[in-house]
Amino acid sequence: MKPECPVEVRALGVTLGGREVLADVALSAGAGEWLAIIGPNGAGKSTLLKAMLGLVPHEGEVLIGGAPVRDRAPRRRARLVAYAPQNPSLPADMTVYDYALLGRTPYIAYFGREGARDREVTGSVLERLDLAELASRPLGQLSGGERQRVVLARALAQEAPVLLLDEPTTALDLGHQQQVLELVDRLRLADGLTVVTTLHDLILAGQYADSLVLLSSGRAVASGPPKQVLTEALLVRHFGAQVRVEPGPDGRPLVHLIRPGDR
Repeated sequence: MKPECPVEVRALGVTLGGREVLADVALSAGAGEWLAIIGPNGAGKSTLLKAMLGLVPHEGEVLIGGAPVRDRAPRRRARLVAYAPQNPSLPADMTVYDYALLGRTPYIAYFGREGARDREVTGSVLERLDLAELASRPLGQLSGGERQRVVLARALAQEAPVLLLDEPTTALDLGHQQQVLELVDRLRLADGLTVVTTLHDLILAGQYADSLVLLSSGRAVASGPPKQVLTEALLVRHFGAQVRVEPGPDGRPLVHLIRPGDR
């Protein structure tokens, strides 16, 4: 595995409850690259992220920073890869600051307390995400967009070079979707983060990701730049939808849903 390719998945397979969820999946993401995993519901997108973290049993290899995930202790793994789940548990009475501080857990000794460095990192992350003024606010009093930023803050507080995001725009309106993805992109470019995310919205995937992996029935059926994966033929075949794909002003593909007979 090359140093400039911090994430690599080889022949990954996952079987849960006797059912094959993923089979022979391969992908890679370079340093500073944004890789989006797309696919229809039930394709195995969220399971793939969990397997990459070592949270579910799997066959094949997942390498982060050049070493297999399964060979790393959980605390060491958490210093290399941060994860923002699709539906995290957000205790209503916990403050924004305390929740973000949880991202420093891999650096705090067992039964120890956070140090000056942990407080400094957490405060800096909240500033960068425009959450400093909300630091003392309980999570139960946040809007949807604020909650998404807080989940991202906890992940960024880990200071990991690889960031895994499971549907970061779920349940957000159009404006907040754009705000969250623009924020992720700015942080990726500023810090050289490698971002791997699942995205339900194909337009957003095509606009923000450097490369895509299309999952269908647990297999990677296409991968490459957005214009190579977001084709009418592939989307009709694997999503069962009538679409028209055309280049946007910047050359990236725009996917339009059309009614049958409208062509």
